[in-house]
Amino acid sequence: MREDYTPSSSAAAPIEELVPDYVRNFQAYVPSKPDHLLMREYGAPFLHRLNNNENPLGPPPAAREAIAAHPVERLSIYPNGDSFELREALGRRFGFPAEQFLVGNGSTEVITSIIKAFCGQGDNIVTADKTFAVYEWVAEFSGIEARLVPLRDHAFDPEAMLARLDRRTKVVFVCNPNNPTGTYWPAGVLVDFLERVGERHIVVVDEAYCEYVTKAGYPDAMTLIGRFPNVVVFRTFSKMYGLAALRIGYMVGSAPVVDAVRRTCNTYSVNTLAQIAAKAVIADDGGHVERSRQMVQEARAYLSKLFDALELPGIGGEGSYIMVKVPINDTLMYRRLMRRGIMVRSMTGFRFPGWIRVTLREPEVMACFAEAFSNEIKAVRQAS
Repeated sequence: MREDYTPSSSAAAPIEELVPDYVRNFQAYVPSKPDHLLMREYGAPFLHRLNNNENPLGPPPAAREAIAAHPVERLSIYPNGDSFELREALGRRFGFPAEQFLVGNGSTEVITSIIKAFCGQGDNIVTADKTFAVYEWVAEFSGIEARLVPLRDHAFDPEAMLARLDRRTKVVFVCNPNNPTGTYWPAGVLVDFLERVGERHIVVVDEAYCEYVTKAGYPDAMTLIGRFPNVVVFRTFSKMYGLAALRIGYMVGSAPVVDAVRRTCNTYSVNTLAQIAAKAVIADDGGHVERSRQMVQEARAYLSKLFDALELPGIGGEGSYIMVKVPINDTLMYRRLMRRGIMVRSMTGFRFPGWIRVTLREPEVMACFAEAFSNEIKAVRQAS
């Protein structure tokens, strides 16, 4: 204890006085209740989860087999602290040294590590105002300014983002394709943006839904790392590969960038089953990717036709989701659909008030949603 420090003899200060303003003022995310409690609360006979873009096909066969083969006795042993074998597998798959990969406990941990590594007090990040909210959340509860740029035609606006950069901008987040609109920057737009940004800022290209995109103009940002050493690419095993419950994502970048981020990472944060399942699907997806793409493409066409028939505007480019504008408050629509066993994402929190987002799933679930949604729209219009 410092000699000039004297603890106060008065009553202890309220805990709130110990909390920084940027933490005190942050509105925490409140997860939904467990499914069985939601069903009881809403009187729903079943529950189709169309809110989190989960893959209903589950993990690929190789992942299931790898998990089942893991000896239960080894669950008492800590996981490999830096996902060594998985990083080796990623390196073989994508043609980078294993040292250029970092694996995290879901994308939130990787986002947090990037911001901790490069941002200090007074710095800022730049991203869109209607995108994956965790970029903004992590910055704000870390005391870092999040500069949010409006979308243009439901897509990231490169010119407007460039205009918000200054000498204190450390990280730029580009969600490609964007969640929740499904828009993406084609290769030419992304390369032009990177050339104009220069090397003074880290540019994160979040490709969480890249495996769902089949368009020829969609860029593979990993191929740009050699040309742009400030580029970092995020990917995940939660979406396409159905490992959301195991919480595993990864980043790849140039060696100096990854070395800086590694200093901020938690060791042992990625569990053993996540590591062995992810390693298995890298080696063999067993046709899982193609089956998932086909399911999503058919569901998108089906719901797009439904929304047109109901004369409701929809937004759904790429990814495993689609949005639709509803004629009532989106939270109210969420509650009405919950009573019918359909759980969607209300979009006010994404700054899309009056919209809901729907996960694209197998035909029978899409038909169930279509019936429930059509009946609710009919009831709303009859009441108005």
